[in-house]
Amino acid sequence: NSLIFKLLGAFLLIIAIGAVVNSWLTSQAMDNAFSLYSTRNSQAWAEQLSPALAEYYSINMSWRGVETILQSGLSSSGSTGMGNSQGRGFGQGRQGSAWMANQRVILANEQGTVINDTSGELLGHELSAAELSNGAPVLVNGTQVGTVLVTPNNIASANTPAGQFLASVNKSIIISAIIAGVISLLLGAVLFFYVTAPLRQLKKAASAISSGDLSQRVDIRSKDELGDLGQTFNQMAESLNSAEIQRQHLVADIAHELRTPITVIQANLEAMLDEVLPLNVEQVAALHDETLLLNRLVADLRLLSQAEAGALKLERHETEIGSLIQRVVEKIRVQAQQKGINLEIETSENLPRISIDADRITQVLNNLIGNALRYTPQNGKIIVSATNSSGSAGTIQISVTDTGSGIDPVALPFVFDRFYRADQSRARNSGGSGLGLAIVKQLVEAHGGKVEAISPVFSNADKQGYGTRITITLPGKAS
Repeated sequence: NSLIFKLLGAFLLIIAIGAVVNSWLTSQAMDNAFSLYSTRNSQAWAEQLSPALAEYYSINMSWRGVETILQSGLSSSGSTGMGNSQGRGFGQGRQGSAWMANQRVILANEQGTVINDTSGELLGHELSAAELSNGAPVLVNGTQVGTVLVTPNNIASANTPAGQFLASVNKSIIISAIIAGVISLLLGAVLFFYVTAPLRQLKKAASAISSGDLSQRVDIRSKDELGDLGQTFNQMAESLNSAEIQRQHLVADIAHELRTPITVIQANLEAMLDEVLPLNVEQVAALHDETLLLNRLVADLRLLSQAEAGALKLERHETEIGSLIQRVVEKIRVQAQQKGINLEIETSENLPRISIDADRITQVLNNLIGNALRYTPQNGKIIVSATNSSGSAGTIQISVTDTGSGIDPVALPFVFDRFYRADQSRARNSGGSGLGLAIVKQLVEAHGGKVEAISPVFSNADKQGYGTRITITLPGKAS
């Protein structure tokens, strides 16, 4: 079942078919060439016989007895003629007489009736004008008294030199075809081994990956289809490896996020059982807060999984985006004032109504503004703006810009990943789970939009950058 044997079998079949066709065509060409050679020589001999036959007729004034003369002339092996009293000889030496011995001579009278046939097959048969045209006319004093035709008996007979030559040629063709086939098969085996080498390497790497070794890669040594296949395989392996790493990190992050509130609940309950902590409303409220944190984490994870799977259902309606931003900001303004942060709105006039799920976009704005509040210092400022996109009619850009310390350029490409925190030391105390921006990205993309983060946005007198701007772009129509 090996591919190389299948290729060799197909190659051998092609070689065999080619050898048979080539042998047949060569044999046919040789036969045709000999037939043409024989025909031309026959015509030449007919023209040489014509004067001798004309002289015979002029002496005897009839064709009576001509068959004896023709038979004796054809069977003669020397330089014989038609007889001392019969006219000129038509032998041309030993080679000519030997050649003529393999010929069939047909003589027809002036009416076209065969009066002599050295094979005896056509005696008395009347030849057509087309058949007579292949012979040489016999003329006596300008009058045609007959027609002589010379045709080969069997030029390709095994007993003739021509037949022996044709047999030798055919044998040489067969031998050369076999030698060429063996050489081609050997070269084909080497070629197929070389061609299938990347496939064997690919099979080995695929088997290793199926066994769990995601580090396997194949060497790409060509730029053809096999090279493209190897490159695609390496990309697939890289994607699988990256997905496995993300899965491991996700499991570790989820375990870490769940462990903290569960540990707090367990510790408080044990303290209550040991009567270290009193069983009062305040302690129960603290435990309730931890359960709310757990519930929020589970809900966020479920939302992310639905969005990534394309199973998140959106309830789209035509919405005035400026009014939506106003409502969200007013709900958070009190929290911003308590932290001493100025929360501002900047929206363009005549913003178009867009088709969105207002609850999901509200969740996006809450996450963005809440994230900005965590990282903006006292007396800082957060600006929520909405403008018409210059790139496409009906598209709206919403930006949340803060005056916080900004995001490290190294961390900027990862801020939308699950559980990623640019500031690990502050994230736990500030209450962030690391899912807020990941949820923003998935919800915006579910609307057919996109999100990007820019940091720093501003610079101080010391030319140090600070501030972060996260911009979401929402299309005017559902995509």
